[in-house]
Amino acid sequence: MDKTKLELASASRRNFLKLAGTGSFTAAMVVGAGGMLWSDAAVAQTANEERDRAAAAVHTMTLATAYVLGASRSYPIMQLDLKENIQNATNGKVYVKLAPGGQLGAGGALAQAVQGGTIQCAQHSLSNFAPFASTVDLINMPYFCGSNQRFTNLVNSDAWKQEVDPKIESSGFKALFYINIDPRVVAVRKGGNGAVITPSDLSGVKFRVPGSAMLQQYYRMVGANPTPVAWGETPSAIKQGVADALDPSVGALFVFGFKDILSHVTFTQAVPDSQVYSMNLEWFNGLPADVQEGIEFAGEMTSHQNLAKVPSARAYAMAELQKAGVEFHSLTDDQLAVWKDAGGYQRSEWDSFKVELAGSMDTFAKLEEAAGTQGRYYVHDA
Repeated sequence: MDKTKLELASASRRNFLKLAGTGSFTAAMVVGAGGMLWSDAAVAQTANEERDRAAAAVHTMTLATAYVLGASRSYPIMQLDLKENIQNATNGKVYVKLAPGGQLGAGGALAQAVQGGTIQCAQHSLSNFAPFASTVDLINMPYFCGSNQRFTNLVNSDAWKQEVDPKIESSGFKALFYINIDPRVVAVRKGGNGAVITPSDLSGVKFRVPGSAMLQQYYRMVGANPTPVAWGETPSAIKQGVADALDPSVGALFVFGFKDILSHVTFTQAVPDSQVYSMNLEWFNGLPADVQEGIEFAGEMTSHQNLAKVPSARAYAMAELQKAGVEFHSLTDDQLAVWKDAGGYQRSEWDSFKVELAGSMDTFAKLEEAAGTQGRYYVHDA
């Protein structure tokens, strides 16, 4: 490394430590996400703006996520957008203090922190919401809302607001808005059995699954051998052949570093990889009405940005995975029909889940109609 590069690297590290050491971690991360840590002027400007916003605000919202700030390039979690939108839509009355990259935990731990009021807002999956409001686990029912459009139709529908949101609120949460990432895929490890196009291609395949009983049942129905593995242990399990395949979205596969250990990815569109920003309901209800309205409007704005970002995030993740040699496979309608026939929610095996999670078959029918009815939001499907 030449002298100029060494000086720039040294300045970058010095400025980052300066910001982080003075409590301006959000400022450091915001500037770092733009690749500007080496610029003293940029650091000073960003730090001053953050300090001024925090000082002028009446309320501070700690917003925690499991993702680093650059993740939205391939996994559209939109945390910087949400921070900016909340601050602006409340006319600066709320300052959002970001805690990205799992600083305060991830998944269920973040949901618990929101419920307990330790933090005011967090991002987590709907699956991690299920222990607090079991109805949301309906999203894991295969082909019920696996496509982006069906998922978006469902969570923005009147039926969802009437049947699901009250149950979420009874557990102490307010769902600010739902994040559309992309459907889960079938991803096969290098050295595995090749591309998966039909359910018969999964015969005997050790398929990594999370703790979801529904996902385990689905992969049994389509011929795989479900193998529960904790998320943190999944990369090594795939490398070592403890599991042969897994099913996150393409964006998640890239963000979590699977690109060099996979061979084939197939878009089966069975189940969404979906997220939510939840808030502590008691904290939210204690805010003035104008501030509540501003936060809700910020959630709506960020939701629009999220939906618009889905195809470009997917394209970036796919391009990076393809550079590593991963091959992608999209299915025809006839090929998808084979998967739906083998494991889709219309089968009687799912009736007990429908009654347990929705409360009745009638309620499930309402939610099913909502998923299939085009709502006010459009989103691109793979």
